[in-house]
Amino acid sequence: MEGNKRQPLGVELVRKGIVTEAEVNQAIEYQKAHRKMKLGEILRSFSKCDPQILIEAIGEILGERGILLNADDIEINMEDYISLDVAKECKAVPFAIAQGKVKVCFADTFNKSHMEKVRLILLNRGLVMERYITFEQNIDSILNMLEGDAVEDIDANDDTVKLVDSIIKTAMSRRASDIHFEPMEDKVRVRFRIDGELYTVTEIPSDKQQQIVGRLKAISNMYQEKQEDQDGRIVTYPDYNIRVSSQRNIYGEKFVLRLLKKNQNIKELYDLGFPKKEDITKCFNKRNSITIMGAPTGEGKTTSLYSIINHLNRPEINITTVEDPVEIRIDGLNQIEMGNKTTFSSALRTILRQDPDIILVGEIRDKETAEISLQAGQTGHYVLSTIHTIDAIEVITRLRKLGVSNYDIASTLATTVSQRLVRKLCPKCRKERDFNKEELETIERIEEKYNTKFDLKDKKTYDAVGCDFCNNIGYIDRVAVFEILKITDEIKELISNNESPIKIKKEALKNGYEPLEIDGIRKVIDGITNMKELDKKLLIM
Repeated sequence: MEGNKRQPLGVELVRKGIVTEAEVNQAIEYQKAHRKMKLGEILRSFSKCDPQILIEAIGEILGERGILLNADDIEINMEDYISLDVAKECKAVPFAIAQGKVKVCFADTFNKSHMEKVRLILLNRGLVMERYITFEQNIDSILNMLEGDAVEDIDANDDTVKLVDSIIKTAMSRRASDIHFEPMEDKVRVRFRIDGELYTVTEIPSDKQQQIVGRLKAISNMYQEKQEDQDGRIVTYPDYNIRVSSQRNIYGEKFVLRLLKKNQNIKELYDLGFPKKEDITKCFNKRNSITIMGAPTGEGKTTSLYSIINHLNRPEINITTVEDPVEIRIDGLNQIEMGNKTTFSSALRTILRQDPDIILVGEIRDKETAEISLQAGQTGHYVLSTIHTIDAIEVITRLRKLGVSNYDIASTLATTVSQRLVRKLCPKCRKERDFNKEELETIERIEEKYNTKFDLKDKKTYDAVGCDFCNNIGYIDRVAVFEILKITDEIKELISNNESPIKIKKEALKNGYEPLEIDGIRKVIDGITNMKELDKKLLIM
């Protein structure tokens, strides 16, 4: 390039005729709200250009070899060269070898430390690295597939120590959030919760029950002799915090292990399913106010709050969280974990003397916590919290039932958000079809109910099938269906006058409020999930 000075990537791509200037401008605007996303990754979604042509052009501009790497392109066993852990850390996949040179594809060739780590590993084996670049999405897809292939087989005949370890490691490999050890009359059933659904993975003979119980109590620091409900923690797996709960039933002691991955990547809120038409900056970070995430248990409230907090996290801002427990550690935050003698309300009083700008309260459970949280919002802070409700409007009703005054709610509440988690269709095996009569009638009913219109022209829906990539489930990962209630001046007045949720909802609908069903249908039309999954959570059919 002239003067060896590289122009911005977008400028070069426009100059080469790969993308349009309008597409680049759109991608740059999107990047402002998704600071961690690379421009090339965004352009892949926004541009009509063939991804293969796009990555080759990006590679040429960056002085790299660009390739649209897919699983079919892998000619070697990756773990013969680097471990799966290194591959995940460095976002790198060795995919071929020729003349002593190992072809390695990276998602980010600007990360010199990651490339150097892989290069040295190969060099120690007498091999030279040949570098390629691809989209991060392709790397993640391949690594997820390889991780699934690495799942251990569980043998119920193994000795107790090995068996329990095998079950836990298999659960980690399958992305399980929970492990259930359930004693029954003649066996111990082991189930994994994956993407919100429970699956039976093995059954252990009942004569091993006491050994299993003893092993679980030993590694979770529980009392062996006590036949009562207990809580414990397993700390022997370096990448996970594992919370353990035991409970007596008629056949013995049931154990549930909650797997919390340490230092897990926090997704952007848009990647979690937050509507792209909504500006995160305008929805959140309003001083002198509070945002409350309201949803039932297990619907991802805390995960979404972490994403919001991570988006707002900057060196010049003092962010303090009070949680029970701290599930994800984030650099730059002051995170406080509840102890036996600490309550949210007592911790909040101390936090307010620590000069915070933003406060995250794990959960509003009582009147005292609610009132202190709202008071914090009234005194120059921005507060985020969660509460158990069925939708965004019900948050107002719940605060009222806790005894919070209408004045405090109306003067401080800025935004309420609700969500449901639905499973995402596996992109490898989903089967396309036309919408059936029942599905079309459901969509028409929602259009009429909320005076909206969905674009169904040339749109298809998909059925779950199952393949090796998704462990024959048909779904992989979950996405949130959102609704956002912005507390306008009109709604503030209704709250102050103690008007009913029905009147508040009518006013909200006039001002652009879209209930969960609308966002859900959009995600069905986009092929992310299907009506069957949506109906399980929202009962729309």
